[in-house]
Amino acid sequence: MKVGLYFGSFNPIHIGHLIIANHMVDTTDMDQVWMVVSPHNPLKKKKSLLEDYHRLALVNEAIEDNLNLRASDIEFKLEQPSYTANTLAYLKEKHPKHQFVLIMGEDNLRTFHKWKNYEQILERYEIYVYPRVVTVQEMEKGTIEHNALQDHPHVHFCGDAPLMKISSSYIRKAIKLGRDVRYLLPKPVLKYIDEMNFYR
Repeated sequence: MKVGLYFGSFNPIHIGHLIIANHMVDTTDMDQVWMVVSPHNPLKKKKSLLEDYHRLALVNEAIEDNLNLRASDIEFKLEQPSYTANTLAYLKEKHPKHQFVLIMGEDNLRTFHKWKNYEQILERYEIYVYPRVVTVQEMEKGTIEHNALQDHPHVHFCGDAPLMKISSSYIRKAIKLGRDVRYLLPKPVLKYIDEMNFYR
């Protein structure tokens, strides 16, 4: 089975995550997408995260009965902070018959050279990249430059993927301000967050 790994804090998971994950299953040769809930991204502060098990529960609530998507807590079992290279090695050992590929946004590809053992990952695994929204400020400043990694034979750009400018940080802020986020979150996720009084 060809499995796309979609890593994220999912704090919280929102419709943008689900649209991208479902698009990858629908339009590529991936059989499933595993939403890998990261307990701690080395490039982010941990204090802003909900407890790991709550974020995993939110992903499971969001996926519901979609058999093409799966929530994964694989990184909960590994040494922290979590590094993708370590997770890939563990998954390959645990599921030797699966072919794993990475799913990431174009902005993550721009910082991929900062990842632990990124050259080894690039050599051994395919990367499927979805586009990100370029802001007016970036266009005016000319800060968007050609990324040499996008020409690598293992990097596949999914140019027809929907452009999503929805962020978990925006949703957290909106909830704190008492704004209506019902159209940004799946209903079960919104219900869970309301009942637990998260992000207020």
